[in-house]
Amino acid sequence: MQDSFQALNVALEEDLLPLSGLLHQHGITHRIFEEGGRQIVLVGREDQAQQVGNLYQAWRSGEVRLELIRDARQNTATSVQPAVLSAPVTLALIVLSISGFLMYLYAPISWVTGFSFSSSQINVSQSLVQAIDGQYWRLITPAFLHFGWLHIVFNCLWLWDLGRRIEQIMGHLNMFMLFLVIALVSNTSQFAFGGGGLFGGMSGVVYGLLGFSWIAPQLQPAWPIQPPKAIMIFMVGWLFACMSGLIEVLGFGAVANAAHLGGLLCGGVVGALFAVFSRLSSDKTAAPKI
Repeated sequence: MQDSFQALNVALEEDLLPLSGLLHQHGITHRIFEEGGRQIVLVGREDQAQQVGNLYQAWRSGEVRLELIRDARQNTATSVQPAVLSAPVTLALIVLSISGFLMYLYAPISWVTGFSFSSSQINVSQSLVQAIDGQYWRLITPAFLHFGWLHIVFNCLWLWDLGRRIEQIMGHLNMFMLFLVIALVSNTSQFAFGGGGLFGGMSGVVYGLLGFSWIAPQLQPAWPIQPPKAIMIFMVGWLFACMSGLIEVLGFGAVANAAHLGGLLCGGVVGALFAVFSRLSSDKTAAPKI
């Protein structure tokens, strides 16, 4: 591009593809390339450089919402593979959850209790240190235990829907760390309020991801991960129905309500922190360098 002008200089992690589509709609010829670990956007005229900067600022502040509309006729087989590859941590959590369910169905009960929260299944007032007894994996592994078909199917579907969106935005390592934090909080919450009996499931993590995906985009509009309001109302309504005891009366069995509520609150708090840090870091790099 002859007589080019630098319009943007942003972090390599940012996805500028939606912005590129918007620039094409405005008839702005441009080129995006990597240099020194940064993304550089070049345009042909100096006035266009200012225009690109204004559009970028509006996008980052949430004044303009950009989404790519994909061709519905594209081959489904080719679209599934990138989705799976883009969320390996979420996929691994689903595989481990299914493995925990199969272990409950077919393995000796000693295997199941080996992954439960408390090393002793006597429901007494144990301290956290006594319950764990130095076996710190028990703080996390109850999330993989599932005790029924509805339990495992429900959790895996929600985990894939919420988890893959977050992982594609936050990255694999952040998704893994997010899972560890939510699982830790939800499991210890259930132990603190429900005792050391056998409990498990990915539901606490699912509610944590729900809280994260609802709160974070409100503070960082550049993250298009917020579920529809109807989904949020349904999930929170289900939570309150479980806490009221109605679900147990209807014969669905005992529900780990403390894990659900603890996970939801934890996910919301972590989502707010991540979003605030993202906005602060974005503000430092958002100003175009001409």
